[in-house]
Amino acid sequence: MNPSAALQSTAEDFLDSLTQSPGAAQAELINCILRACGCNDSVDADEVLDYDGVVDSLNNFTEGLKQENSPIYPLTSKLPIFKHFRTSLSELISRLVLSAADVGTLYTSDMVTTLQTWVVAMSSSQIRAFRHTATAVALEVETALCQVAAAVEKEAEIVGRQREGERKRRAANKAQNVREKDLDGKAAEVRKRRAAVAEYLKEIVDGVFVHRYRDLDPHIRAECVRAMGHWFTRYPAHFLDASYLRYVGWVLSDSATSVRLEAVRALSAVYAQAEYISGLMNFTARFKPRLLEMAARDTELAVRTAVLGVLGAIDQHGLLEDEEREQMCQLVFDGEVRVRKAVAGFVEGLWNELIEERLAGRKVGEKGKERAGAKALAMLLVRWDRERVEEEDGSQDGSQRELAMSADIKGRTALAVEALWDDVDSASGWEGLLEMLLLDHSAGGSEEDLDTADDSIAASAKNTVDEAWRLTETEESVLLEVLIASLRRAKALAGTTKKGEDETLISDLTRALIKGLPRLFIKYQTDANRIANVLLIPPLMNVELYLEMRMMTAYANLWDDITKQFLSHSAQTVLSSAVICITHILSCPSLSNTNSTKILELEDELAAQLRDAVGGREEIEVAGFNEDEVLALSAVCARVCALIGTRDMCGWMEESEGGKQSCVWDIIAALVERGRLGYREEERMIEQGLQVLGLHIMWKTRSLPDAKEATPEDEKYMETLREQRDSLLEKLVEYAVGTQSNTAEAVKRTAFQNLMTLHILFCVEQTTTPDGRVLPTAALPLELDDEVQYRCAGRTGPGEEEASDSGESSGEENVPAKGKKGKTKAKSPVIKEQPLTRTRLEQEYVFMGTISTFLRAIRAGAVHVRHSAVLLAHYGRLGPAFDLCTKVIIDSLREEGMYRENGDLVVDVVTQALKESFTLVLDSVVRGEDHVVALAKQLGQSFMIRGAQLSIVKKLDSQYMVQTHTNLLTWINKRARKTAILFFKVLQPLLAAVDSRDALRIKAHMDQVLAQAKIEVPPSSKIWEPQRAYEKKLSSIMAKDKGGAKGRKAKGAKSAAMVTSDESESEPEPRPAEEEPHTPKPRPKPRPLRRQRSPTSSLSELETSDPEAGVQERIEEANEKPEAEAEVHAEHEQEQATPKNRPPQATYGRSPTKTPSVAPASNGITPPSTRKRQRTDEDGEDTEEKSVEAIETNGDAATPGDEALEKRVHRMKSFTGGNVLVISMSQDFSSFYTYL
Repeated sequence: MNPSAALQSTAEDFLDSLTQSPGAAQAELINCILRACGCNDSVDADEVLDYDGVVDSLNNFTEGLKQENSPIYPLTSKLPIFKHFRTSLSELISRLVLSAADVGTLYTSDMVTTLQTWVVAMSSSQIRAFRHTATAVALEVETALCQVAAAVEKEAEIVGRQREGERKRRAANKAQNVREKDLDGKAAEVRKRRAAVAEYLKEIVDGVFVHRYRDLDPHIRAECVRAMGHWFTRYPAHFLDASYLRYVGWVLSDSATSVRLEAVRALSAVYAQAEYISGLMNFTARFKPRLLEMAARDTELAVRTAVLGVLGAIDQHGLLEDEEREQMCQLVFDGEVRVRKAVAGFVEGLWNELIEERLAGRKVGEKGKERAGAKALAMLLVRWDRERVEEEDGSQDGSQRELAMSADIKGRTALAVEALWDDVDSASGWEGLLEMLLLDHSAGGSEEDLDTADDSIAASAKNTVDEAWRLTETEESVLLEVLIASLRRAKALAGTTKKGEDETLISDLTRALIKGLPRLFIKYQTDANRIANVLLIPPLMNVELYLEMRMMTAYANLWDDITKQFLSHSAQTVLSSAVICITHILSCPSLSNTNSTKILELEDELAAQLRDAVGGREEIEVAGFNEDEVLALSAVCARVCALIGTRDMCGWMEESEGGKQSCVWDIIAALVERGRLGYREEERMIEQGLQVLGLHIMWKTRSLPDAKEATPEDEKYMETLREQRDSLLEKLVEYAVGTQSNTAEAVKRTAFQNLMTLHILFCVEQTTTPDGRVLPTAALPLELDDEVQYRCAGRTGPGEEEASDSGESSGEENVPAKGKKGKTKAKSPVIKEQPLTRTRLEQEYVFMGTISTFLRAIRAGAVHVRHSAVLLAHYGRLGPAFDLCTKVIIDSLREEGMYRENGDLVVDVVTQALKESFTLVLDSVVRGEDHVVALAKQLGQSFMIRGAQLSIVKKLDSQYMVQTHTNLLTWINKRARKTAILFFKVLQPLLAAVDSRDALRIKAHMDQVLAQAKIEVPPSSKIWEPQRAYEKKLSSIMAKDKGGAKGRKAKGAKSAAMVTSDESESEPEPRPAEEEPHTPKPRPKPRPLRRQRSPTSSLSELETSDPEAGVQERIEEANEKPEAEAEVHAEHEQEQATPKNRPPQATYGRSPTKTPSVAPASNGITPPSTRKRQRTDEDGEDTEEKSVEAIETNGDAATPGDEALEKRVHRMKSFTGGNVLVISMSQDFSSFYTYL
């Protein structure tokens, strides 16, 4: 199709040719469709009109297209020439049908009939190109016919009205005029055309749409649903019926996102036509639950937002129940911003209705409506959040739900305010919210005249609160959250406006807060949660405005209010918010005088509180404190910790007033000494004290002078720092990993983190900058003892894992605890999907804090990287955050192996990590080996560096990769369990960087390990599938770089069946190539023997009979059976082996005369045997005596006269026809010899 051709003129030319030569023109149309399918075949004028031969012709075309095997066709091609092909095809078909309808050819010719016959048959083709293109053409024809039908319908309506008018005029004249006859004829013609178009529409729907809307291809299904949406719009009188709407309703549950999205868009067009709503009642009632479900839980964001638009249209017609509207409004707290914006319309509707309900029968002004709006918004937010909490946890009682609601709604309110900013006036009206909060909602009465009341904030508080907008306690807290979110939003939007406008807005905001903030402090000073929110307001202000407005007294009062809340509350939220306020205020240089005075007063007050709480006790380490004193000390330590985290307080910490009083450092250090006592009530005090001491060391290190230019004062400073640091480290080691103190868990965690942080700060490897400059910390180097490193690694191992599991981080229960002897007692894990609650998030945050600190120490070099195996063992179990942290270890291992040439360390860490991880599977701590396989894939990256297109740029020396595999194969061989076979899945990802020589060494070691264990891998056992896959991958690697690899690969594949030597023999040594025995000429192929089931059970049979037993246990059971098979082989060797026909024996590097024969046990296990092989029948020994000797040598208690043994011998002879197959394997495990 020529993209530059004029489509309208093309359609008109085609209609002209259709009039002159119908057959050729229709053939040209069908050939155009065949070309659009990517088919080069054609039809002539006779074939196109042979409707009975359409199917046969299409079958011939299909066979030719199958041979080309080209899945690309114009509709799916990405070539630039086909970029606008779909649009051009649709427009051409539309112009063709509409032009044919205008000139009448649509009704007088066979064009549509021919087109339908071919596209209906093509739409059922097995070839996707035919099916897709024909469906698209048919749907476009149907869409154009809908326009024609709508025009015909409108014309029929006009003609009907004209006829009715003529009838009325004829009633007066009582004579039929010419015009009435013309109108009757025109009406008959219109009816004929309408019937023809209706038949065309029905044919395409029944022949194409009904079958293709459920096609296997989602693109074809989406085409059908999209076309149905067009039909709803262009011919609603016909298609807005339950018989067609149901198809769209059914595909709302389609698995393909594109299909569901097209269905929702089609429904958007349906509900936009208000005149047809009465016919949609049943459809809406039937599929409304599905729409609500999609809006709340569909996996695709685009589908959710589109469904919310449809539900909004349904709500405008009053077809949603109140409960369903409430359900939609709860999505205002959703995590997706587009979803929150989409439900703003629902919230606005409910908000307006609630305002009208609150003000019913009242006459109020604008101020009253504004306050009622704030009340309505608070009510809605509280109600929706309460419903959410009840749905998530129906087992909680009322008080717990209220607590959870008040805790969780904090922070989520900002999301709701952002979504409702443009739709709900109360969300953006921060002035009205501030005025509303300043009212005393505990007072009763009514306001007599709200319109005449003073507009100022001070006067508004004097008004009594009307019941229409009185707030409850919970609503007031939520409205305070809304105020803060509104202030932040207003300030953020101010930054996007012009320079002068943003300054004006921030100034107006600050002026209003200067008046209202002191009263908010007074009103909420006793409520920790609310005062924490109030303390978030000062950072939003421009405090320099205090100086410009000459309101220094108000500024000093602001300092006093913040200091008062900081010194009177101990909640961490209040302290954090107060410190943020103090930091913001101190950042203003123009108010530095007042700031310096106020911060010194705060520090003095803190020191006084600490000394008062100690009460003048001298031996604080062992003194007794009552409950109130412990609480007071905990609060003071928390305040000091919060403040010292943002500013340098080293001078204040060491100030002793000339020795008259104990300095703060000494007091807190003495309090920290009480940590070894393990008092639970003092846990927070010790934890905060350790944080204070650690932060003090960091601040003091920040001012550490250069050692080369140090003065005597500087040396004294450094010596003091060294003493303080060493004394603190002694406590940290004892509390974190010590065994002599009864330390609480939180104290252990804090001590561990501070211990790692200090060692990172003073690490020997971190004493120089990238440009080579020596840091001041080089004068105070610090190294962590190896024993302490091992203890720290153990701390991050099972203990932290259990802490994480208790915090629901891993989703697994019954995690085992290691006993004194290291044995693990585990129960079967119970995997349970648990909701993402605030408690879970907090516990996961604490857990990840400990893990990330340990990883930082490894990365900095403070802790040796070999201790990282403890963390790697839990990869894939503790959540994506933990897995992301472990990638730091992979980078460290890669650096150790590639750049520091420490490959042995990489081998040790990788091996240990995989061992510990798979041990969790063996001990049934976790289900399945997926997390171990994922760990192996990550560890495989430590052996190589990849470049562009995943090419291997650099890799570790091959000996280390081979050593890793051999160590792991040797280890897993000692695990006598069926689950151990799964370990071969773990080994496969580690073969990415292995070459052919290394693969050969690994395979030889694996064969040797299996031989020592006397295990044969059954070729068809499903249990051994991981091992066969591992061996297959090794074989494919070996065959890459070898010439003629196919023959050797085929021969190597036959060596999968292992036959091992006797257990008492030592490990065979490889023979030099020149000493290999001469290979005899090939003998005639013996007659194939029908091998029956051996008395000794195979490994697969043993596993089937007792799936819970271990592999080694089944081997021992097999070896304990009577050695009757040995006599059978000995007897048949006498009959078959003679000096003339016995070829030389293949040996494992030793003399052929000393190589024992190996019995072909079907289970691949050679029973212990040291019997002597009989050479010939001419030795003069009786065959029975030789059998007896062989049996006695094997230690079998059976005698030749045993009836059971004789029956077994007779049965074996009957099974094998008197022949016994004896197999021996050469040293490279690649050749077999068969003896008769």
